[in-house]
Amino acid sequence: MKTCKSTLAVDSLPSAPGNSFLFHRAFMAMALGNFFVGSSFNSFAIFPLFVGEHGGNRVDVGILMGAVMFSSVACRPWISSMIDRMGRKRGFAIGALIMSVLPLVYLLFRGDLSSFFWLLLPVRLLHGIGLALCITAAFTYAGDIIPEGRLNEGIGIFGISGLIGMALGPVIGELVSVHLGFSAFFLVAAGLGTVGFLAHLSVPESYVRKPVRESVSFLSVLRKDRVLSVALVGFLFGVGLAAASSFVAPFAYEAGLSPVSSYYVAYSFAAILTRIVGGRFSDRVGESRIIPMALGLTGGGLLLLAFLSGSPTLIVSGLLTGCGHGFLFPSLNALAIRDEPGEVRGRITGVFTGSIDAGVFLGSVALGYVGQWAGFRSLFLAAGAAVLSGLAVFRLRNGGLKPSPSSWR
Repeated sequence: MKTCKSTLAVDSLPSAPGNSFLFHRAFMAMALGNFFVGSSFNSFAIFPLFVGEHGGNRVDVGILMGAVMFSSVACRPWISSMIDRMGRKRGFAIGALIMSVLPLVYLLFRGDLSSFFWLLLPVRLLHGIGLALCITAAFTYAGDIIPEGRLNEGIGIFGISGLIGMALGPVIGELVSVHLGFSAFFLVAAGLGTVGFLAHLSVPESYVRKPVRESVSFLSVLRKDRVLSVALVGFLFGVGLAAASSFVAPFAYEAGLSPVSSYYVAYSFAAILTRIVGGRFSDRVGESRIIPMALGLTGGGLLLLAFLSGSPTLIVSGLLTGCGHGFLFPSLNALAIRDEPGEVRGRITGVFTGSIDAGVFLGSVALGYVGQWAGFRSLFLAAGAAVLSGLAVFRLRNGGLKPSPSSWR
């Protein structure tokens, strides 16, 4: 296969001299952009309330919420290839523009849901494409500018911007919609996306692609042993995320436990603290040691929920799963892109992030059926077992998970 020539423009970043500085202007500006577009998107966690207010039922909510994740996964091959062709900054700009403009379109939907459902559905699909663009471009950009020796630390800290946006977005959305209504909510969501777009404008492009005769296909990247191995583990991790994000609250309410938010506070606290204090440790010991430990923590935390008996169990589970998340995501991401050339990093990041989204999407459906048939405890046993099966994937494909110089010729 013919290869394309490319340049990673890391050394040209004005505030990143040498090859060890992490918190330069470009890193912080892109993290800020990621925070605001993430806050905009995650504020739509309260969108089911809008659907219900306009006469929608649970099926309508499931379809309209699932449409975003479906399109985010389905478009990932095209999105990731586009980011490798046009550059990370331009890809993020397009995604952020979607996050800025699209919430204003929701203002047009009035009356009963049945009168505009089929017009709303493509808007939700486009929202998922915007999400895929922003996530893939942002993390590819971060991978480009972070020094190789600090990939785990850098990706982990960069990802904190998304974790905070994930936590604050729904809070902002609920406060605005309850006190000012959904018209104000859509305006605020558009404003958050706009700030995210403006925040990234000052950063230089991290990747310059030279004219090529033939590009590397998405499937060629996916078939690479290490990338496929990371994708399989990422998919199983996504199943675990589906359980944590979608089913902890209803299980806790059913068990009469409150506040349910204690789980998510513990989860977020552990995930953020782990990334701050554990990133350099991960870089020192290597992904091959961190990933099994992180899978064990995440899977163990989910299994613990099968034996939920009180609020302390809920908090301990949140701490375990959050700690596992804090280690696992950056380690898998670092392993996927380490030593890889710039012309395929967008595709690799697309495979990795897409595999997690696919696990969340399919895991939500599958675990929903398990919970319906066998109850919440069986649901969390299944989710924990799915994550822990990643250990078997790691062991069976251990050679493919080891970083090594790659050739795309």
